[in-house]
Amino acid sequence: MQSKVQSKLKILSLSIFLFVQGCTSLSSNQPESAIGQLIIAEPVSVSYKSEVAILRLSEIIQRAEITDAQRAQLFYDRGVIYDSVGLRSLARLDFNRALKLKPDLVDAYNFIGIQFTQIQEFNQAYESFDSALDLQPEHEYAYLNRGIALYYGGRPNLAREDFQVFHHGQLNDPYRLLWLYLAENQIDSVQAKIDLEKRAESVSDATWAKSIINLYLGKQSQATFIQALTHNVKTNKELSDRLCEAYFYLGKYNQLHGKKGAAANFFKLALSTNVFEFVEHRYAKLELDLMRKKKLEVSAE
Repeated sequence: MQSKVQSKLKILSLSIFLFVQGCTSLSSNQPESAIGQLIIAEPVSVSYKSEVAILRLSEIIQRAEITDAQRAQLFYDRGVIYDSVGLRSLARLDFNRALKLKPDLVDAYNFIGIQFTQIQEFNQAYESFDSALDLQPEHEYAYLNRGIALYYGGRPNLAREDFQVFHHGQLNDPYRLLWLYLAENQIDSVQAKIDLEKRAESVSDATWAKSIINLYLGKQSQATFIQALTHNVKTNKELSDRLCEAYFYLGKYNQLHGKKGAAANFFKLALSTNVFEFVEHRYAKLELDLMRKKKLEVSAE
């Protein structure tokens, strides 16, 4: 079993290398999507446990004699599972049902805000996160998610404020640092890199995501970063999780360097992992939507 996993990882590493080479060697008259044949990690499938949990929750909601508060919690719990397997519309329906029964359900506002962000309904997203923070001012993930909504909504200064609050909650978390950097890069790219390097001192070198930071700081090449992606990975689930994150941040990295074709391909690869509950998977699709929208706007000029 172990040898098969290692073999798959070697094939994957080689295929990613070929993919990047294809992206960087595209000529100006070639379509940016021409990346050739590509082998990627096996997409994560919906777990049997999730299917059973949805079925059981549905039965309880329909048949059990419970209070409105209990039913609201069950709707919320089912919504979370729907969301984790990519059934966003069903999840949003359950979150709204939960809030009708229990208007102070903080986490439901947080999830609804995320979903509004994903469909570019930013004002409604802000309102949802504001509601969550009004009810629970210390809800740190509402700050992260509102910051992301503000970032994609074109308000980097306000996004930075929320990301700073989120970052201060755990200074050694590389992902909190990265989102703060992305917002600050839109404000002052030179100062953002200086601050990124300073804050990175708090992140352990043993944390695999430290390599993402080193990539952004120019301390590690893209090729070296990619070659190390399979280090200490033993299962397909671990592989999919890591690649979802890596592909997304590689997409942002290439985007920041003006390589739109490579960026789009990496965002697509992040989506191919099917790790629906990861922040990186949620916003890879939004990145692609925004890139298409901008391309259409340029073409219309």
